[in-house]
Amino acid sequence: MILWEAFDKNEIFILILNILAYGVFFLLPKKFTRDIIILLLVWGFTIGVFFDFTIGGGLIDFYLLNDSNKYGLNDVCYYLAFAPFGYFFVYFYEVFHINRATFIWYVTVWALIGIGLHWIFILIDIVNPKNGYQLLYSFPVFLTTQTMTVLYYQLIKSKHKVFKNTEQPN
Repeated sequence: MILWEAFDKNEIFILILNILAYGVFFLLPKKFTRDIIILLLVWGFTIGVFFDFTIGGGLIDFYLLNDSNKYGLNDVCYYLAFAPFGYFFVYFYEVFHINRATFIWYVTVWALIGIGLHWIFILIDIVNPKNGYQLLYSFPVFLTTQTMTVLYYQLIKSKHKVFKNTEQPN
């Protein structure tokens, strides 16, 4: 693992993204118990890294991350940004009381947010597509990961107390 190839706009953007994402994470009121918060952060990190390693590297090499084929510290920082966004997805799922009627809209909006971020990542050379990869290919990936996240969260919610206070699930 290298530190980084060159410290430029993509490294700066990733640092700013992490500062903003974790800043919002720490400022949001804590709705969930501590173990659920940790679980959601780990889930967000893991599912992001899993799909990124699957289509961005490893099996299907559709894009280069940052400046090099070698993994660097900045790649780790990039992956760390997945954790709070996974948490935000579930947090606002509860805040907006998403149900079966609104679920598809919620997941679609988040998939569009993901596409928007991915587009910015391409513009500033964090993600460099190759082998014919196009931005719209990420849309079904986002739909899949977010649907899996809701299913995972609903499974946990059905078996454990997830809310910090006396708030009860719907």
